[in-house]
Amino acid sequence: MSGAALGIEIVVVFFLALFLLQRYGDFKKQQRMVLFGTLLAWYLCFLIVFILPLDVSTPIYSVRPVMIEHKTLILHVCELIFCPFFQNTQSVCYKPWSYIPDGIMPVFWRVVYWTSQCLTWLLLPFMQSYARSGGFSITGKIKTALIENAIYYGTYLLIFGSLLIYVAVHFQWHLSWYELQTIGITAANTWGLFLLVLLLGYGLVEIPRSYWEVSRQGHLLIKTYFKAAKLMTEKADSEENLEDVMEEVRKINESIKYNHPLRKNVDTILRKCPVEYQEKMGRNIDDCEDFDDKQNTHPTERSLSKLHKQVIYAVQRHNRTRVQWQILLEQAFHLEDVAKNETSTSRQFVHSFAPPEPVGWFRRYIYTPSVEWYWECLLKQWFYRVLSVVLSLFSMAVVWSECTFFSTRPVLSLFAVFIQLAERDYNYLYIEMACFITIFFLCTCVYSTVFRIRVFNYYYLASHHQTDAYSLQFSGMLFCRLTPPLCLNFLGLIHMDSAISHQAKEQTAYTSIMGSMRVLSFIANGFYIYYPMLIVILCIATYFSLGARCLNLLGFQQFMGDNEMTSDLIDEGKELLQRERRKRQRIEDGENRRREWRERYAQSDEIAARNRMSMSEMKETNYGETLNSNTDRRMFNTGRDSIELLQDAEPLDFNDETLNDDPLQSEPGRHTGGRYLSMSSSRSRIFDDV
Repeated sequence: MSGAALGIEIVVVFFLALFLLQRYGDFKKQQRMVLFGTLLAWYLCFLIVFILPLDVSTPIYSVRPVMIEHKTLILHVCELIFCPFFQNTQSVCYKPWSYIPDGIMPVFWRVVYWTSQCLTWLLLPFMQSYARSGGFSITGKIKTALIENAIYYGTYLLIFGSLLIYVAVHFQWHLSWYELQTIGITAANTWGLFLLVLLLGYGLVEIPRSYWEVSRQGHLLIKTYFKAAKLMTEKADSEENLEDVMEEVRKINESIKYNHPLRKNVDTILRKCPVEYQEKMGRNIDDCEDFDDKQNTHPTERSLSKLHKQVIYAVQRHNRTRVQWQILLEQAFHLEDVAKNETSTSRQFVHSFAPPEPVGWFRRYIYTPSVEWYWECLLKQWFYRVLSVVLSLFSMAVVWSECTFFSTRPVLSLFAVFIQLAERDYNYLYIEMACFITIFFLCTCVYSTVFRIRVFNYYYLASHHQTDAYSLQFSGMLFCRLTPPLCLNFLGLIHMDSAISHQAKEQTAYTSIMGSMRVLSFIANGFYIYYPMLIVILCIATYFSLGARCLNLLGFQQFMGDNEMTSDLIDEGKELLQRERRKRQRIEDGENRRREWRERYAQSDEIAARNRMSMSEMKETNYGETLNSNTDRRMFNTGRDSIELLQDAEPLDFNDETLNDDPLQSEPGRHTGGRYLSMSSSRSRIFDDV
């Protein structure tokens, strides 16, 4: 069982990354290279987060008793509160079932870390530019990607060179490969920590507040109206942009005929256009011209590449806004239904529109309308309020620990106190669970901010398979750059990083891979300790929505409750949703009328068919009776003929031309045959011929 936990987590994390990529990406339309790069980046980052708690418990088992010498007031209080969780019935230090043998974790971390760094600094930026390029050939896309990434690569080399020069001027240091490696890791972690504190400060406040807003149905509905007005503006803008781009494509399609060398590039652009525009711009195969005519001006290959890039962007944006509009409509209609059902006396949740899909067994037997009413109108809001309060307490614990984790005597970091209490009794399960919950909350605050932020229309993660390739790969880059400093920050919070805590403790395998930060003392003793304290200022700014207010002043409309423009957008969004509701109601009424007419005509057709069937049955009955009478008559005549053969009748003369009217005779018009003499029963004339 030593490697069972590691193997299980590797498999579980892979399916988690695959599920998220399936939700945001599109496996059918996007390039396999883009999907593979994004999946690998997400998978490695999630793997670091899930495996790190196992790495924390391993050195605690390796070092046998580690006693807490100084008990502070916080340690006493926490011991009294959490005493039931730390009582260990065994007096012997037992081996945890999740223990990983020595030598496995260093190799594992080395492979995971350096693979993720190669992805984020080399491969993903190149693949990002390659996927966004409008080139028509592989060579052209590679050339464009190299030119675009030259600036980024130059910036990286400049930072690394500056740190290298700083270390080189200190003659007491002898630069070795290990020290150069540490300088590179330090440079990457410094950049990641700078961005990490910004995202973490936003997420620690925004996540609990978002769950609190979900519990307020009225406030959430008003905010949905605001989003509807903004999304409709974006949707109209995307449609107008698509029309402009398609008009330019139409002009180029008409100017470049089918014997032109650049015609294959135009065909590539046409295949990226929506189907309705392709039908409008259908080409005439016989339409040719002399492309050497100097009077005709044709676009160059470079301008076609630029147009190709514009078409990809316009179509992606149009599809995304269209899908998001439909999703927002469903959410708004659901919130309006909740507001209507809150005053219902029947306590049965009634939807305004029938569900598009048939009701499954879960909604038929478990999530019934009565259960749905109790959840949506009573329990849901209290559940999210309690969850918001719990997350708020957790956020305050993180903020306190970020400001005090450098203090080792006394221990002020709450997470370090919890781990030390469990470490005293060798409660490995609690150590792993506490580490996992803590780092999972930190990752949720950071990663959710990555999924929420939007940099105009260049970076935006949209669910329901609407995220473009550029945004997917950019998120993979951010994850790979944020995860290592996040893990180091977590190890500093629990005092498992000796470079920060300055304690002689057994280091984790992850810390050994990161190298000793003492090579750059001003970073280890300054930046890594005091920069996370800025999280307090960022949390205060997020709580008072200073960022949203600044964006609102710059002209980017944000949801501000006391703003006149916000009220106008709320009213506009409400009118838009009422219009869509009436439109959908008319469509549903039309479907109901057609269904009623079909049912009515089906009944009339059934009655008519039944009448036709009865008439046919009557005809068949009369015809059967006629057939029966004719059959009886034929059988009667046949019986009489048979009886005549047995009768003692006189033989007929074949030369007799006179025929009587005996019904036993043949029918008129047929030759009358004689009878055999041997059939005669007369005895007196037996010897007449002798």
